[in-house]
Amino acid sequence: MANVHTRRNFLLTAPLAAAAASPLASSAATLLHASATGAGAAQSGSAPAFEVFPAAEIAAVVKDVQASHGTKNLMTSKTTAMAFTINEETDKVAKEFEYHAHRDHVFQVLYGETEYQLGGTPRNAREIKSGEWLAPESEGYTSVKLKQGDYLSVPRMTPHRRITTGSVTLLLIAATS
Repeated sequence: MANVHTRRNFLLTAPLAAAAASPLASSAATLLHASATGAGAAQSGSAPAFEVFPAAEIAAVVKDVQASHGTKNLMTSKTTAMAFTINEETDKVAKEFEYHAHRDHVFQVLYGETEYQLGGTPRNAREIKSGEWLAPESEGYTSVKLKQGDYLSVPRMTPHRRITTGSVTLLLIAATS
């Protein structure tokens, strides 16, 4: 039952967190920054319960990632079991479907477009580490095309792979329980 509660909280808060971290939503980041400096801020001497990602800093990270065609981890939190990552890729096809027993994903397309193949029944899957699987195919998957501004929520145990023709920059939020 605890996993259901954790997952529900993640699914309710992840789109807000993604929007706050997005360079496309500077007003949301401004609001978070304002509330962080107000009455809701942690008392001095105590560990902060939140982290703010100002839009200007995110824009700089996105620019660097796009220039290097790479990946940049913005934050990994052990207390919330969440990671925020910016990823840029060009003409990349995932060879296999992946799925996870303890991790949900939320993707936001910051720039460009990509396609995800989602769901279905994995065939010839192999466990690569505890709770993590790869499968060369998934029978009955659904294809979804995403463009700038679109969000995709991929719950744990959902086979998924990405196919990018052209270029895409993504924000990935991964929540683990």
